Amino acid sequence: MRDGGGGTMFANSSSISRSKFGNILHSDPNMSSATANDEDFTIRPSSASAVSPGFYDPSRMSCEGSPMTMSPWNQTGPFSNPGWSQFEENLPQNGLIGSLVREEGHIYSLAASKDLLYTGSDSKNIRVWKNLKEFCGFKASSGLVKAIVISGEKIFTGHQDGKIRVWKISPKNQSVHKRAGTLPTLKDIFKSSIKPSNYIEVRRHRTALWIRHSDAVSCMSLDQDCGLLYTASWDRTFKVWRISDSKCLESVSAHDDAVNSVVSSAEGLIFTGSADGTVKVWKREQHGKGTKHSLAQTLLKQECAVTALVVSSSRSIVYCGSSDGLVNFWEREKQLSHGGVLKGHKLAVLCLAAAGKLVFSGSADKTICVWRRDGAIHTCLSVLTGHTGPVKCLAVEEDRDSSSSTSSCAQRWIVYSGSLDKSVKVWGVSEWAPDINSMGKMNLLH
Repeated sequence: MRDGGGGTMFANSSSISRSKFGNILHSDPNMSSATANDEDFTIRPSSASAVSPGFYDPSRMSCEGSPMTMSPWNQTGPFSNPGWSQFEENLPQNGLIGSLVREEGHIYSLAASKDLLYTGSDSKNIRVWKNLKEFCGFKASSGLVKAIVISGEKIFTGHQDGKIRVWKISPKNQSVHKRAGTLPTLKDIFKSSIKPSNYIEVRRHRTALWIRHSDAVSCMSLDQDCGLLYTASWDRTFKVWRISDSKCLESVSAHDDAVNSVVSSAEGLIFTGSADGTVKVWKREQHGKGTKHSLAQTLLKQECAVTALVVSSSRSIVYCGSSDGLVNFWEREKQLSHGGVLKGHKLAVLCLAAAGKLVFSGSADKTICVWRRDGAIHTCLSVLTGHTGPVKCLAVEEDRDSSSSTSSCAQRWIVYSGSLDKSVKVWGVSEWAPDINSMGKMNLLH
């Protein structure tokens, strides 16, 4: 409903029943590369990496050259009318819990922490939600909020103008967030600006300090154990920050085009994906008081842009989403050998998330595929439909309020999806929701 003041609309569990999306599958259920039907999912060439490796223009908007601008996502497609599946009541089901809408901008970033959900949009505002209702909010002056990560009581936001803002939650009032600083700090900018050697060329006839991003900050990742924050940018670099003192330890010229994703993983490995079509693996080593990252491996080279990366919760598999709608994966236990391709989307994959045995892929086709991994075999449990624009970001939390009637071995998750339709949807997802094969057997029995 629309309230009389701020124009906020929300639907919670008391006003929206859980929709039984169950198995709204629009693709072959067995999505591993060995059994997928390639005729239904033709690999399409993409010009999402709109800038050739030899040319870079930091003046372009951060959305230019991104996969969603190359896809006709706003056209009505086969996913517009969701189907409904009936299952036995005692089986866990995947479906919609609620929808958060505030008419102020497209949703570009999400982060969930305990009982709070943070959303970032192109309105410059960061909204905080609790129990499916708006809890509080704070505003940044840095433009579109492209990334949010949370480390304890600190919230880091990455912005269109290349800045990283740091916010702290008031210990006395959880609804009060105060800006605690900016990365890099003014002190470090001043100290670095004195030395000419601290300036690097970011384009012809233009230099900038190496500790500053010269284009939009597209993504961030935390290494909590080492107290490090990784930020990556459309300026083709990723930077390493020490959280304790906000110091930039290192800047790595990583790719030939915009870096769309950075993920910190176990054993000092960092994964980066770029609009240049590559996925690279970097090895971190201590270098005095700082860090030194060296290129260890290139996992993928392709024409279409790499748009998203995620490492499974067991840290055993690396997933990569691309502008051609495919999700590739590599297995850590087999020296990062290629494990297969998940084919469930018609348009670009824009975001990935992982929890338990599940992997979630959000796409410009307005859907979210829920994949369950058993060894190297991946099964698409559900296709969550309901967004009317591209799904731009995902966040997953454990469902602490799982029904006691659900089997103890059936782990349940709360999935948040942010979209360019200006909404955030909240889904309940089980690891053991029946797949399409189960549905077929059940239909035969009835």
